[in-house]
Amino acid sequence: MCIGMVTVFAILLIIINLSKLLIRLVNRFAPEEIAKTPAVSASQSVDALTMDIIRAAVAQVTGGKGQVASVEKV
Repeated sequence: MCIGMVTVFAILLIIINLSKLLIRLVNRFAPEEIAKTPAVSASQSVDALTMDIIRAAVAQVTGGKGQVASVEKV
């Protein structure tokens, strides 16, 4: 039983170390690409009627405790 437990422990250590090595290799040779998002222009802002509707919905859902700081189109 002890030999079996030691074998399982050793195999798990090997799997963990190989996984860490694979993560390092992938991060080194194939780094994640950072997506460039376009800047939001002033013409894409939400109109006053839509903003009032959003504020009313938030006030109703939160019982008047929630506030809308800003809304931007994505």
